[in-house]
Amino acid sequence: MHSATFVLLASVFLASSVEMVEALTIVVAVGVTRGWRSALEGVAAALATLVALVAAIGPALVHYVPLSGLRIAVGGLLLVFGMQWLRKAVLRAVGLKAKHDEDAIFTEHVAELSAEKRPSSGRDPTAFAVAFKGVFLEGLEVVVIVLTLGVADHRLGLAAAAAGAAVVVVAAVGVVVSRQLAGVPENAMKMAVGLMLVSFGTFWSGEGVGVHWPGSDLALPVLVAVYGAVAWVTVSVVGRERRAGVEVA
Repeated sequence: MHSATFVLLASVFLASSVEMVEALTIVVAVGVTRGWRSALEGVAAALATLVALVAAIGPALVHYVPLSGLRIAVGGLLLVFGMQWLRKAVLRAVGLKAKHDEDAIFTEHVAELSAEKRPSSGRDPTAFAVAFKGVFLEGLEVVVIVLTLGVADHRLGLAAAAAGAAVVVVAAVGVVVSRQLAGVPENAMKMAVGLMLVSFGTFWSGEGVGVHWPGSDLALPVLVAVYGAVAWVTVSVVGRERRAGVEVA
């Protein structure tokens, strides 16, 4: 397997897993509070809509947009997107931003849903709407990643398959662990995704403007390692300064 293919698969799978864990928190809260039938119908409708978006937009981008221009645009988008993920992960790692607490989020959703009156029979519109919105909004970020990574590298099917695998894995884990979602190393996954997105963004932006990377696709793991080293140094330095500041105070 080429290094670029591996990084693409890992990026899409990890990013999709993070978003699906967040969506799963909402779906489980809806299911245990309002009933599973309407919640699962909302999930199915959201997934069908997301698949339709990928199928409609992806092939058009592949066939009608010049590859060089596409890689410049996608590279820039991935740099912005990846830097956002990376920045938040670094802030969480040094304690300047609160980490995601899926148990707390679950409890909050349960409290909100329990406060609303349930229909005496038939489908529950609230359960359907909340499950649909949760999966669709989290899934939109997955769609953006699948389209940008898959289309720019002409591996849309592979990227979509990686996202589908993440959905299946997270759903299977969710069936087993149910509410126990706080143990998922989400910030570490977000850090890894941020590094990969930024690396892909740099790689494709460079290719779009005519840069010939040494080793071709082998430059991708090097970029991941370089950005990873910068992130590690940043976390170490900021964390040390923050601890020193607390001790002085």
